[in-house]
Amino acid sequence: MSEKKFQVFVSSTYEDLKDERAEVIQALLELDCIPVGMELFPASDDDQWTLIKRLIDDCDYYILIVGGRYGSTNKEGVSYTQMEYEYALSSKIPIISFLPKDPESISLKNTDRDKDLEVKLIEFKTLVSNKTIKHYDSPVELGSIVSRSLIKLIKTHPQPGWVKGDSLSSVEANAKILDLKQKIEDLEERLNIFNVDVDDLSQGDDIYSLEYTLSGIEDRQNIEISWNKLFEKTAPLIIDETSEEEYKKHIQTYIEHLRSTKGLEPRKVWIVTDFFKQILIQFKALGLIKKGSKKRSLKDTDTYWTLTDKGDSLMTQLRAIRKTDI
Repeated sequence: MSEKKFQVFVSSTYEDLKDERAEVIQALLELDCIPVGMELFPASDDDQWTLIKRLIDDCDYYILIVGGRYGSTNKEGVSYTQMEYEYALSSKIPIISFLPKDPESISLKNTDRDKDLEVKLIEFKTLVSNKTIKHYDSPVELGSIVSRSLIKLIKTHPQPGWVKGDSLSSVEANAKILDLKQKIEDLEERLNIFNVDVDDLSQGDDIYSLEYTLSGIEDRQNIEISWNKLFEKTAPLIIDETSEEEYKKHIQTYIEHLRSTKGLEPRKVWIVTDFFKQILIQFKALGLIKKGSKKRSLKDTDTYWTLTDKGDSLMTQLRAIRKTDI
């Protein structure tokens, strides 16, 4: 390992995976990494979720261990483990997930007996399986697999890491490079502006057929919606910039709402990537959105979007309450 030290967030349910967590934390310490997890949380006045997000933001890599339990949930019925995973995913932190090779061998005391939680655990595993996963048989084997996997991840997905105070000059240089990179991207975007006849583009009340999948169902579904309606319902999220991943999740939530209004079975929605990209391209071509320009940390490599003046004007026009609406 280099002089850099990498901070790694270890996420899992707790009581049923104490041995597994202990092996993983030991493996991280042997790699000179800095493990962060619930057993290491300091006493704080911050609410739990705010603290967790701040800790994840400070980490270079994220490790998820799945066992036989879905875990404690918030008011919406989503487990904190899944919330942590989805937050790390939206923050573009490199992730490795570890699932048991033989779920049936997990002792009954370490599994959920609530049918709803069993279903949610299956759906969570399906979500996790969309990214890099490894399987383990025992806590000891898990520690060994984590060591090999993390070394490989560090090589394939290098992160800034943590350095000693006497290396701050290199950190400042990286910040300078990031600032110059942003300026170059801004200039390239200006140079790449092409003339588009907006009148020829699908917009307004024109209908877009948007494809998505449902958790637990492979076949694609589709829903038809006008460009104005889609913009009206999702534009407020990007008034002050939001990440591409957060905007995608917002659209997925809106689709779930539309399905509920049609009396369809409530399920988690995953918008097909090509169709999400098309929405971004279309709104950008129509001059409604543009890439964000706020300075962010070196670890934040996500793309951010915000409204243009034209987009802000259209959103206000579409959402403002008129006298006839009162």
